[in-house]
Amino acid sequence: MIELIGTNAGLVWQALDKLGKMDTKALKKATKLRTDKELYAALGWLAKEGKLHFDQSGDELIVELIY
Repeated sequence: MIELIGTNAGLVWQALDKLGKMDTKALKKATKLRTDKELYAALGWLAKEGKLHFDQSGDELIVELIY
């Protein structure tokens, strides 16, 4: 499971690096992750590493990379 989360974190990082900040719905689509669990586990991994900035816009969570 840890390996899968790390792989998914890589997909999230690549999508944000290429496409810029986006909401979680767009990020899930860009990464082709199947479930919210997969996405949020990957976001947690990257957040723990200090690589993400989060902004709450209404009901949407906007995510962007910190370089």
